[in-house]
Amino acid sequence: MKKILLATCYILFINCIKAQLNSPKNTFTKADTLRGSNNENRDWWNVIYYQIEVVPDLETKTIEGKCVIQYLLGDDVKKKIIAEGNVKLNMQLDLQDSMSIYRVEEKLLMYDSKFYKGLNKQPNTNVWLVSLQFKPDSNLNKIHSLVVYFEGKPKEAKKAPWDGGWVWAKDKLGRPFVSVACQGLGASCWFPCKDYQGDEPDRGASLSIVVPDSLVAVSNGVSRSSFLINKNQHLKQLETDKQPPATSNQESYSWQVENPINTYCIVPYIGNYVNFTDTFIGEKGILDLSYWVLDYNKEKAQEQFKQVKPMLKAFEYWFGAYPFYEDGYKLVEAPYLGMEHQSAIAYGNGYQNGYRGRDLSGSGWGLKWDFIIVHESGHEWFANSITTNDIADMWVHEGFTNYSEVLFTEYYYGKEAGNDYCYGLRKNIVNDVPVIGPYGVNKEGSGDMYYKAANMIHSIRNALNNDKKFRQILRGMNEKFYHKTIDGKEIEQYLIEQTGLDLEKTFDQYLTTTQIPQLDYYFKGKKLFYKYSNCVDGFNMPISIPLTNKILVPNTSWQHKRLRKKNKNWFTDKNVERLYLLKMNKIKNDNN
Repeated sequence: MKKILLATCYILFINCIKAQLNSPKNTFTKADTLRGSNNENRDWWNVIYYQIEVVPDLETKTIEGKCVIQYLLGDDVKKKIIAEGNVKLNMQLDLQDSMSIYRVEEKLLMYDSKFYKGLNKQPNTNVWLVSLQFKPDSNLNKIHSLVVYFEGKPKEAKKAPWDGGWVWAKDKLGRPFVSVACQGLGASCWFPCKDYQGDEPDRGASLSIVVPDSLVAVSNGVSRSSFLINKNQHLKQLETDKQPPATSNQESYSWQVENPINTYCIVPYIGNYVNFTDTFIGEKGILDLSYWVLDYNKEKAQEQFKQVKPMLKAFEYWFGAYPFYEDGYKLVEAPYLGMEHQSAIAYGNGYQNGYRGRDLSGSGWGLKWDFIIVHESGHEWFANSITTNDIADMWVHEGFTNYSEVLFTEYYYGKEAGNDYCYGLRKNIVNDVPVIGPYGVNKEGSGDMYYKAANMIHSIRNALNNDKKFRQILRGMNEKFYHKTIDGKEIEQYLIEQTGLDLEKTFDQYLTTTQIPQLDYYFKGKKLFYKYSNCVDGFNMPISIPLTNKILVPNTSWQHKRLRKKNKNWFTDKNVERLYLLKMNKIKNDNN
């Protein structure tokens, strides 16, 4: 009785959440638009590089730092400056509540806002505007450097990585174990930046982290330096007006990424880390592998992380070369489950296979490998190399990465194993709201961006019925959109062109509605009659029948195809539903 009551309460809770999500009262504010759109205070400048320096206070859970933002002027604004002479522009910097900017300098233009001149916080938003003036001189084509000093108490994550923020944890020996997870919430929860996925720093980023000398700090890319300092001296270097109390020595760790990187991927990891390394001989030569784990977990990690090289081998086969050879590949133990932080993947899966020891597919294949190693590494291709401009299109990140689990399983255990794993994931589809979210307001769509989008990709692959070509398409995608930010429509159009299939309505069906299409069918003599229902107008996803090499292209009108008698056994609910995301509905002949 208690189980039934709990189940009933759960169903009522889910229905309540669905009602809220689908309610017309789910409106957006000006702050949402400023955060999620490339507006007039963002589109005139292009980020080239972030140079971040942060000093966290582990006791007060506050941080202080500076961020040097290197940027170039866009072509349109340069033309305007040349035509009009002196032009005043506002630059939008994003920094969320509980954090503040207390000084800004513009080095190239000798602009100094020491007394807060030209700097203001927009009411009821997380936007700071810096007022800058430009004139038509030789500086227009040069890189400008805005130096931003910041401080505050960043949002603390309560359930990372799902809610986002700083994680001020302790390891099992009671020592500080600190990191950040801020996908969705955004990097502006802790440092000032252009918090918009469509503008990644073209030349990468660096992060220097100052911690007590008993700890180690790790970040993205390659280690550039580590040295002991005195905290008093360091804070004076940041030109703060405060006089901090005397303290023990600190150590500064500096890391640098050469490739474009999404701001939410730039994170510090702080703990009692030890390091071990390896190399992988891949498609672009020698890839450095580096693993940073808590000292007491080194032996476990050395065994579990043997899965990295097989993973890289499988993914380079399907997707092409690992996208960040220059920055290396790292797994870093984190105080939360995991996250796809570029070249420094957060690992917190407890050194076990599956997803915290569970198989999300229920097929058994998901217990053959470590979910976090496989899934989060798949994001290096889909999310970190190929990045969507708007998080409304996150299905590109999560759908293809979820499908990378299928491809990994297939690579090592066979195609049927991959089919089993993919089919098993469908039980996790909720069909609450559309997969694509509203654009321009920093809002994701449904969590079905994982399993539903992956099964859509599986359906397209089976409709193509040519695995060699499908692999070429995946590799071609990673070549065409290498290190680029894109719209979801660009991926849709690429797949339509490369497969040669009419997939427009397929994308509409699975990404913009909550309906699962139904294939109605019946046999009459040697003929198979079929049509789609519960679908958008014009839905016509092809279905391949391998035993006959025939292609069905159902639509919402009855069609028929002559089949050999023995082929009827293949065309069953189980066989078709296993390969395509649809429901089969065999109807009686006398109803037609």
